[in-house]
Amino acid sequence: MGKMNRRDFVKTGAIASVTGASLTFGCQAATEPSSGKEEGNGDADQERPGRSFNGPYSGPLLERVAFPIGGMGAGMVCLEGSGCISHVSVRNTPDIFNEPFMFGAISIKGLPNGAKVLEGPIPPYKIFGRPNTGNGAAETSYGFPRFQQATFQARFPFGEVELTDKDIPLGISINGWSPFIPGDADNSSLPVGALEYTLKNNSGKRIEAVFSYHANNLMNIKVPSEFGGQFTEGGSIQLMDGGFILSQSCLPQKPHYIGDFAIYSTDPRVVVDGSLFRGGWFDARSIMWKDIEEGNIPNDEVKENTPGASLYVPFELDPEEEKTIPVLFAWYVPHSSIRRGSGPDDKNVEEFMKDCDGEDGCCPDSYTSLFYEPWYSSRFDDVSGVAAFWREQYDPLRKRTKIFSQAFYDQTLPPEVIEAVAANLTILKSPTVLRQKDGKLWAWEGCHDLGGCCHGSCTHVWNYAQAIPHLFPALERSLRETEFIDNQNEEGHQTFRATLPIRKNEHGFHAAADGQLGGIMKIHRDWKISGDNEWLGKLWPKVKKSMDFCIRSWDPAGKGIVEEPHHNTYDIEFWGPDGMCTSFYLGALYAMTGMGQALNEDVSRYGQLLASGKEYLEQELYDGEYFYQKIIWEGLKTPSPLKQAQESWNVNYSEEAMELLKKEGPKYQYGKGCLSDGILGVWIGRMCGLDDFIDVDKVRSHLVAVYQHNLKKDLSDHVNPQRPSYAYGHEGGLLLCSWPKGGKLSLPFVYSNEVWTGIEYQVASHLMLTGEVEKGLEIVRILRKRYDGKVRNPFNEYECGHWYARAMASYGMIQGLTGIRYDRVEQTLYIDSRIGNNFRGFISTETGYGLTGLEDGRPFIQVAEGRIDIKKCLVSGQEEKIQRNS
Repeated sequence: MGKMNRRDFVKTGAIASVTGASLTFGCQAATEPSSGKEEGNGDADQERPGRSFNGPYSGPLLERVAFPIGGMGAGMVCLEGSGCISHVSVRNTPDIFNEPFMFGAISIKGLPNGAKVLEGPIPPYKIFGRPNTGNGAAETSYGFPRFQQATFQARFPFGEVELTDKDIPLGISINGWSPFIPGDADNSSLPVGALEYTLKNNSGKRIEAVFSYHANNLMNIKVPSEFGGQFTEGGSIQLMDGGFILSQSCLPQKPHYIGDFAIYSTDPRVVVDGSLFRGGWFDARSIMWKDIEEGNIPNDEVKENTPGASLYVPFELDPEEEKTIPVLFAWYVPHSSIRRGSGPDDKNVEEFMKDCDGEDGCCPDSYTSLFYEPWYSSRFDDVSGVAAFWREQYDPLRKRTKIFSQAFYDQTLPPEVIEAVAANLTILKSPTVLRQKDGKLWAWEGCHDLGGCCHGSCTHVWNYAQAIPHLFPALERSLRETEFIDNQNEEGHQTFRATLPIRKNEHGFHAAADGQLGGIMKIHRDWKISGDNEWLGKLWPKVKKSMDFCIRSWDPAGKGIVEEPHHNTYDIEFWGPDGMCTSFYLGALYAMTGMGQALNEDVSRYGQLLASGKEYLEQELYDGEYFYQKIIWEGLKTPSPLKQAQESWNVNYSEEAMELLKKEGPKYQYGKGCLSDGILGVWIGRMCGLDDFIDVDKVRSHLVAVYQHNLKKDLSDHVNPQRPSYAYGHEGGLLLCSWPKGGKLSLPFVYSNEVWTGIEYQVASHLMLTGEVEKGLEIVRILRKRYDGKVRNPFNEYECGHWYARAMASYGMIQGLTGIRYDRVEQTLYIDSRIGNNFRGFISTETGYGLTGLEDGRPFIQVAEGRIDIKKCLVSGQEEKIQRNS
């Protein structure tokens, strides 16, 4: 069908109904592929086929698709657009380019060319240029026949591959998934995944065939060698009901090596072959393919030194008959070598190493507990326990996960928004997120190729992330508890990076102004979402200490502005008042007045500072179009920037820099620039349940200026001496800053020329909140075109690392377009639509989730799971009676 306009989209959404605990849905027409191309984006579009947002990926747009499967904090595997498994990162740490030898295959008896790997074409970039391809890619399955065409469709957390080939008269799909159920953090944190192979006979004749799945021992640890890797000792394979377990045991003083990965099927006809052919060179794979091609079903016991194992499922299909064969994964790696940060009570890890010299090489709890251990290791004793639970609970967990997916995709929001939000929910299944043994959440900012990037649930990055507080509120509150209990000292200083394992932190570096002030607003948000007054009361003394520290540190003169040098998310310090961090300050003061009044506390001082700061921001830091920074570095309580630089890891004043200091002031400021984050604290405030506390017209003017000056549709003439691969060449993107009126410094803040998706999303969401919907959508469209699968993985928006947390600002677009917000303290549902009087939007709360919106201007709620208690519904500020759909 042709491309639809916005009005058509709203009219043609599906009608949803509730039957018991399950939802049934109509077809969402707006997500169907378009026959035309999307709007142009320079020459890059001339090289890329058209694709509708939220539609399937095919052809060259499949090349980089890798869809995460796994539990929160449990590790992941990725289902690629071709159907292969890659990015296998199950050892509590990222291993981004880990593509083990593992694959499914089909063999149709009596059919020429009837044996093929159940995958589509190999992306050309894999053939040469990746590690070991110069030696012929000998450890891969690339040399086996496979299907001619593939398409991939995401319906988070489900990803489906469809395969076609002229030689194979079967309709074949691979549906990969793992549990994801809002409000059920434990079942959404399981170290499991599944591939469902559905095969339909389209031949008109009865077919006899054999499905098989094969894997080498992917858990064996490799050590470098001149030949590109060699297995260590300690690998083994065991048989289990319907499958096999790939294992690695402890090695001396390496308890984190131990790990198991189970591959099994619940099909009643499954046959397990516990041993591949043993021999030299390529013997094992040669015999394996011979068995596949001939339709053989070996069933050997496990033999010593076997490289891998297989499972086989013979089946017959009559014409038009179909069969689904599930392949289940479960893994268990109870220990790690990850320990980050330091605290006043830290023990010397080396002292415990002497306890690790037992005969089995493993270490006692006194040692392993000094390092990160995953939550699931407290719930299950071993991989057999995980696998048994996954087998027993597969159907109910799938049903509940499907209910969530259907509800989420039944929103009638613009498809580019639904695509962006869903794509970044995959961050929760990536190694960016960890969940330690006691259940608390902890996270990196993103993932390096072989390890986490920037530790400690960094407050100034995770400020932007809006998904977890709504989908898993209790986990989000654990972040607040870490910030205000473990990361904060008696003076109120917060270390913005948490230790791992979580414990009391050191306080030897700057507090982050945006991170610490944002945390106060997030306390307000999490209180309103949870409705837990007791939780707020318990943390209030520490929240007050935090606020008072911020005032003493950055506003000692009591002007209501952040004036003293203040560290922030750009990894530098701003000198003098600026719109960005002052808006955070005012938002935190506003949150303090609301929370304090609820607790009958005297918060009059905070209200006074808020009033004076608001006046200063609107009068002194606004140039008639946008908010900016006044660079002040003399006459402050803080000594010269030279002394500050000596306390920083990232600011250095050479002789040349000294000359710039005399002419321009401190390095790394933005001054008269138009900063995309220039009023960020107001957006954070809105996400945290605060009303506007800055003049709405001035805020809108700033955002429109950001759109006009910073959004570039073609970056080929843009200079970026920093990190250019986020957006480059003929691609478009929203720059972090521009200087449309001059005044650009020789060395502005260090990331100023870059493009970050998290900032693009917060600007888009904020534009939507102010009624500038089309401008916000244009930013999203340009962004998502960069992540179309050709150059970048659509399910991995990166910044300082893969699956970067800031990108979960995308979730805020649901509120941006609809104004949907639930206050459990008051049991009030808010709706303030920017997309008309007929829409459905997703809502997730502490106690339930579903759909809400307007039908001919009248509010409704449709709960998919749990309950949502509503005493009052406000539509654009007016109380309305809400209809409860069932």
